[in-house]
Amino acid sequence: MIQPYAVLAFVTAVLPLVATPGTSLALLMRHTTEVGRRRALPVILGTVTGLYAHATLATAGLSALVMHSSQAFNAVKLAGAAYLIALGVWTWRTATRPPPPHRRPCPPHLNSLYAQALLGNVLNPKAASIYLTLAPQFLTPTHPLAAQLFTLATAHALLMTLWLLTWTLLIRRATLLLHTPRAKATAARLTALAFLALGIHAATA
Repeated sequence: MIQPYAVLAFVTAVLPLVATPGTSLALLMRHTTEVGRRRALPVILGTVTGLYAHATLATAGLSALVMHSSQAFNAVKLAGAAYLIALGVWTWRTATRPPPPHRRPCPPHLNSLYAQALLGNVLNPKAASIYLTLAPQFLTPTHPLAAQLFTLATAHALLMTLWLLTWTLLIRRATLLLHTPRAKATAARLTALAFLALGIHAATA
């Protein structure tokens, strides 16, 4: 069983990473602005699922294989970068060319908001590195590692959920003040630029 102080120390260490704008926040801004705060749920669930996926892979040692193989690491990094750039291009196009009243369907690979948040997290090798480099510092080698790692993942998930819920409330308040189509289109374009910047940074980092 992991010690409570270790969990608190881990949460403190991971807080700056949670507070760094990323794919989940960009998705939240895009869809909460357009549809409403109910769209925050699939973003949060997808992000949290991604965190548990990284914890599972770290426990199984698969993430270590990726992190220690430059080719595998680059492949994951470029896949994530390409996904973010594609998401940014699609978001920009939907903002500049609004759908007709009957609502134009999304491309199949972008149809599920949960999947978008999940992929955005799973395809981020930096997220995997949290459970390969940061989390082990708070583990007790003589105790079962899997249970400790998933306890840290749960604390991480709760922190991320709280952070995204806070942003959901802030975004919805701003949306009520800026509810015109032009304001929504501007917010969508800013989100698209955020996706593109994240993708380019991921590809060149």
